[in-house]
Amino acid sequence: MTSLEALGYRQELKRTLTLRDLVVYGMVLMVPISPFGVFGFVSKDARGMVPLAYLVGLVGMFFTAMSYAAMSRAFPLAGSVYSYVGRGLHEAAGFFAGWLILLDYILVPALLYIFSTVALRPLLPSVPDLVWLLAFVGFNAVVNLLGVRLTARVNLCMLAVEIVALALFVLAGLVALHGGQGAGSLTSKPVYDPAVFSIATVVGATSIAVLSFLGFDGVSTLAEESLGQNSVARATLASLLLVGALFILQTWVAADLARGAQFASPETEFYEIAQRAGGRWLWLLVIGANILASGVANALAAQAAVSRVLYAMARDGRLPAVLARIHPRYQTPYVSILFIAGVSIAVGYVFANRLDDLTRIVNFGALTGFLLLHVAVINYYVIRGGSRAWVRHLLMPLAGLAVLGYVLYEMDAAAKIMGAVWIALGVAYFAVLTWLLKKPVAIDLSGGTQ
Repeated sequence: MTSLEALGYRQELKRTLTLRDLVVYGMVLMVPISPFGVFGFVSKDARGMVPLAYLVGLVGMFFTAMSYAAMSRAFPLAGSVYSYVGRGLHEAAGFFAGWLILLDYILVPALLYIFSTVALRPLLPSVPDLVWLLAFVGFNAVVNLLGVRLTARVNLCMLAVEIVALALFVLAGLVALHGGQGAGSLTSKPVYDPAVFSIATVVGATSIAVLSFLGFDGVSTLAEESLGQNSVARATLASLLLVGALFILQTWVAADLARGAQFASPETEFYEIAQRAGGRWLWLLVIGANILASGVANALAAQAAVSRVLYAMARDGRLPAVLARIHPRYQTPYVSILFIAGVSIAVGYVFANRLDDLTRIVNFGALTGFLLLHVAVINYYVIRGGSRAWVRHLLMPLAGLAVLGYVLYEMDAAAKIMGAVWIALGVAYFAVLTWLLKKPVAIDLSGGTQ
């Protein structure tokens, strides 16, 4: 494994995170109860086969996680896919990989705050959404500014709350099914229903379901704050598989409970299922857990992740240098953290009633960035390095390209248009950076930036 110093960088961030911290961080970023907020949208597109959509998503993300693991061993840098593609493929490709993943990372905190405000609306309808938005953003910004160690401790507490809530929902759901609600038992239809199954249907639903998996890649953004050479690679795979199993379990129970029922809206479908299964106490529990998970735990971790990507890109001159400033006491990229807080407030306010549109935009950025990552693995290990580990360095990246490419192909047309606009903005910014401002974009692979 190449050291940070050998790549031309000084150790500025504080190394303090253990393997357990990284696994918890990855799980918190993905949110073990993430399907609570998007279940209704996935169910509508998948025609009830929600667990199958999550299984397809898990397969695609597994191949991507293997590519992340491979590149994190070669380049232990904080920039995630930006650093990996830039060094494994080409510096220009690295810029656009970073630009695309920013569409995911920058918008995810705002999306999570919207999930939380939507959950709070039926509980406290008189409180404006903006009040909740400012409260969530303010709390998370302060915690992240105070240091990654505090962030890790809050993550562990929040994960415990999510697991307890999930266990109680699954238990209550199984009891309700046994009592005759919904399908009357766990059936195979949520996994495969021949009456409505089609590949396009499932893959189209997967384009929304993959939102729940976005976050395992965020583990790599903490590479410069982790202890142990292979911690990032191991934590990436472990957190993905653990959370993927939980996604499939909870959506299977919920899909059978939902059989034959009508719901007020896709946004609140899971909460209505919980209320029918366990009564008001379970309804309040899943709402409260989702508020804490999305508005605090996941948004806290997402804000930490994107601030590290901004820090890495600014350190290399791809973004304004001010975003690379480190707080002298807390050793955190404080300008990037505050910038993301401001963006979250603006985006959350604009998209408060357009949750599904924001979800698809986020997924477009992540999936296109992942495609470049798979190409980088093949180029760095097989073409450039002559690797003969065909399964890890060729077949798995190719499988990841195939699965994610098809998911993107089946994605909503509006998401593709908005994604294309973001790419066009990136092209314009890149042109200004390289041709008008004359800033070098080449990464010196022997160490540092030119």
